[in-house]
Amino acid sequence: MAINQYTFKRHGVGLPDVTMPIDRALYSVNGGPMASTAGKIVCVGRNYADHAKELGNEVPESPLLFMKPSSAIQPLHGERLRIPTGQGACHHELELAVLIGGLMQGVSADNALTNVAGYALGLDLTLRDLQDALKAKGHPWERAKAFDGSAALGPFVSANVFGNVSKASFQLERNGVVQQEGKVTEMIFSVADLLAEISSVFTLEAGDIVFTGTPAGVGPLAVGDNLSAKLITGNGQEYAWKTRVVGR
Repeated sequence: MAINQYTFKRHGVGLPDVTMPIDRALYSVNGGPMASTAGKIVCVGRNYADHAKELGNEVPESPLLFMKPSSAIQPLHGERLRIPTGQGACHHELELAVLIGGLMQGVSADNALTNVAGYALGLDLTLRDLQDALKAKGHPWERAKAFDGSAALGPFVSANVFGNVSKASFQLERNGVVQQEGKVTEMIFSVADLLAEISSVFTLEAGDIVFTGTPAGVGPLAVGDNLSAKLITGNGQEYAWKTRVVGR
């Protein structure tokens, strides 16, 4: 199976490789722009039982949802992945990201996938020490989860060539060692069920992105780390990207 490489195209304004460009453009693995620009990012917590357990959390009975703004996006497939320094541990959480292609409001799970435009890899960067402190005080997580650059996002594979999403999987290597491996079949809540649940609470619009949860193996990143992220689509096609962690 071929591994396709894609190079991030610099565009827009803002800090290089850190913040989402002003035009909010999203790209496909073929290098062209997707039809929709980036909207809000809805994230799902604890959607893999092993991940919930590794952090000492209960397995949820319904999806745990939180959000990131589109300004949190940075490219996962660029030369550099920038992380905050001086704020405690910054953890990697690799996930399958779903790009919404049309309006979704109270959709059923049976119909949820019809409005998906594409799939990509997303790296939910988390300031873990800060998150733990906020949780202990009963405060919201945004400072630990929604800061600039906290949503590293790869290019999208169009849904019409992705194959059955339930057969997809992904992997993250750090300095040549596998850190995380996830299969969509191991999710507590399926992609279709997540979209149905989310759309019953938040209207989803074209360009919105759903981070579907991370498997076990999360851990701290360090400046100088070399990362390799791999996505295997539902029809067995492989895509891989490499990046290097730098501080900001």
